[in-house]
Amino acid sequence: MIRQILPPAVAVADTTADLIESPVFPEEQPYVADSVEHRRREFVTTRGCARTAMTALGVPPAAVGSGPKGEPEWPAGVTGSMTHCDGYRAAALSHSREFHSIGIDAERHEPLPEKLADYVTGPDERAHLRELGRSHPAVHWATVLFSAKETVYKAWYPLARRWLGFRDARLTFDPDAGTYTARLLVPGPVVDGVRVAWFTGHWAVRDEVVLTAIAVRRAR
Repeated sequence: MIRQILPPAVAVADTTADLIESPVFPEEQPYVADSVEHRRREFVTTRGCARTAMTALGVPPAAVGSGPKGEPEWPAGVTGSMTHCDGYRAAALSHSREFHSIGIDAERHEPLPEKLADYVTGPDERAHLRELGRSHPAVHWATVLFSAKETVYKAWYPLARRWLGFRDARLTFDPDAGTYTARLLVPGPVVDGVRVAWFTGHWAVRDEVVLTAIAVRRAR
């Protein structure tokens, strides 16, 4: 499903069923040794998707560890992102010569708890969500925004290597184009000689799943 909102040069693998037979590499075993069953299924399935995407890129399947902030540790020459929610898992990868970073996220298309919505949004965003709700009432906009902010962080962290809070970026959505813009409210990293001031991404709702994606392409 998420293939539709990513560039063609990004390899994608997704599934609506857990890949319980997918192997766990020895380097990955410590991350799931004490995990409960549902966490192990998420881990195994997303790594299985990642290795399918590696094969599509022409990269030998490899272990995917976790860094100090939980970020995926990709093999040399690869960048990407993974996500999971109830009933959906996905990985999106590219050659790092093509993209600096990729961020994807998936959430069930259902209302976001009010306290969480207030926590992740600023006043301007709450007003924007109210406008979107009036014009496109079938979409759970707070959930779309939450997913998009998760994606912003996933695209940000490989570039900046530091935390980005939910309120450190202000998001606006184009409901008809299926796009969004995240304007950074803190100094961004320097990429290709230019300080990043915003990210642009795509969003969609498919089969009751909210999907968001950002791909930061290298300068040509």
